[in-house]
Amino acid sequence: MAELYQMQRAMRNIRRAALQRGVIGILDIGTSKIACMVLKFDGTGTFRETDGVGPMAGQANFRVIGSASTRSRGMRHGEIETMAETERAIRTVVAAAQKVAGVRIDHVIACLAGGRPASYGLAGEIVLQSGKVAEHDVASVLAACDVPDFGRGREVLHAQPVNFAVDNRSGLADPRDHAGNRLACDMHVLTVEGDVLGNVVQCIRRCDLELAGIASASYASARASLVEDEQELGAACVDLGGGGTSVSIFIRKHMIFSDNVRIGGNLVTQDIAQGLRVPLPVAERLKTLNGGVEATGRDDRDMIEVGGETGDWEADRRTVSRADIIGVMRPRIEEILENVRQMLDAAGFDYMPSQQIVLTGGGSQIPGLDGLAARILGPNIRCGRPLRIDGLAHQFTNPGFSSAVGLALFAAHPQDEWWDFEMPAEAYPARSLRRAYRWFRNNW
Repeated sequence: MAELYQMQRAMRNIRRAALQRGVIGILDIGTSKIACMVLKFDGTGTFRETDGVGPMAGQANFRVIGSASTRSRGMRHGEIETMAETERAIRTVVAAAQKVAGVRIDHVIACLAGGRPASYGLAGEIVLQSGKVAEHDVASVLAACDVPDFGRGREVLHAQPVNFAVDNRSGLADPRDHAGNRLACDMHVLTVEGDVLGNVVQCIRRCDLELAGIASASYASARASLVEDEQELGAACVDLGGGGTSVSIFIRKHMIFSDNVRIGGNLVTQDIAQGLRVPLPVAERLKTLNGGVEATGRDDRDMIEVGGETGDWEADRRTVSRADIIGVMRPRIEEILENVRQMLDAAGFDYMPSQQIVLTGGGSQIPGLDGLAARILGPNIRCGRPLRIDGLAHQFTNPGFSSAVGLALFAAHPQDEWWDFEMPAEAYPARSLRRAYRWFRNNW
């Protein structure tokens, strides 16, 4: 944990330096596409000392001056499968974005979609020596959170304080300067597989880029798709990507749960290719242009010509109805939504004050998906598009680029995390001794 803390603090310092220089890159490495945006920061007040401990600390004015996307290569289920192919794709999209922007980028912020994420809720409490909450008290209560055994090879991707309480006053976003005797904190920790995270870091460094930050794709897409009221009152964001479907739950503008299922749009394409006996490119075109989940009486008569892939159009030509395509797609879409329902039940989403669910990602554009999702997940369903930011190209405003836009918001409006505070020097060596003392006190 000490090494991870130092590494995250180093990346935060790199990002601060890049923002002061005014230019930073955003890299969304997905299973179906890789997107890159170049952000120009020209505002004042970046990372002001007067900003509080809150979700919008350190706001900055920025705009997009270059963007590009390309088909992803060497990726599977949001994880790097072939390092060389992914490296070439990243180099291609970064060069295209730099050409549009007219500047060179050396630092990028990336997102991670795979890695089998797991969420944990931690709690800590300390006694205030001075009777008032100071900066070091916030760091101390974060260090006092009892960290469980995450498992072998797991790394912490996010560690965000979601709630502070001073004595009996809970729900505080910034407890500093509050008078009281005890300070408590609730923190959400998201862990991923360390090898998956290490492969992303290595691939970016092989592209002659320096990593200035890394975030979960589910967290980034929710930041871009959920409006402010939904983040405050509570909502779930379902990101239907190519290699997997991610679920994140927000309340009081903080993520409190995240998980994913390794079934996405690419598997739907494979189902069409196998069910209708067509190549994968044809299946992708059929899914995009003629796909859906709700069949009507007219779909049986809506015939689509396919064939000719071997070069002999007359011999291979045949027709399929739109109802056939829907009949192949619907069972897989239902399976994805049923898995999402199980994750929401496991997270206790039914006990949330708001039952709003937002669908985003490339898969959310399937016609009729909102109606099917309303029957499986709940009635409060809407399809979310990423927030508009200054200079964003029109093709980047569709739901498939929610995570890329969310990364830009993550760079400009960072939420406070565990490693943003200076931990006490005794936090790590004393952790095992403190845990043993707590066990002895509670049991004897």
